[in-house]
Amino acid sequence: MASNNRWFYVILFALLTGLASSTFIPGDVFQSHGYTARALLQAKTACTVDFEHQNYTIITSQCKGPNFQAGPCCTALKEFACPYSVEISDDKSDCASTMFSYINAMGNYPPALFSSLCVEGKQGLDCGNFTSTKTSVNNGDAPMPMILTASFFMLLFHLF
Repeated sequence: MASNNRWFYVILFALLTGLASSTFIPGDVFQSHGYTARALLQAKTACTVDFEHQNYTIITSQCKGPNFQAGPCCTALKEFACPYSVEISDDKSDCASTMFSYINAMGNYPPALFSSLCVEGKQGLDCGNFTSTKTSVNNGDAPMPMILTASFFMLLFHLF
């Protein structure tokens, strides 16, 4: 009799385990989630740029709805964000999410507007041709190629 109870629990465990497992693969498993490091599990440092008191008219005057156009919106985003590309692309700070929070608040933009409109390639937006008046780049080096990609993904993960 004890043998029958043991088999009953083994079969019950197998059935419950089968019911608990997923029967589909989520769509985002095939997408790149960026650099996954231990830093992502730790608290992010405060942004050194004061995005609260920035002038957002560069974006709000050029990127207007309800039919948002990629050309004016992306050009305005690059004009505003490229001077802060080093700070925005820092995975250890909250600069990207802070910047996009203020952009969305000041312009009443829908979530993920810029990440869906402004796609230049796998590396994100290219700020290499941008001439900055706010920051200087040493030796004429162009900023890292993944300047705004991290900020777009952080915004998406922050919103959803």
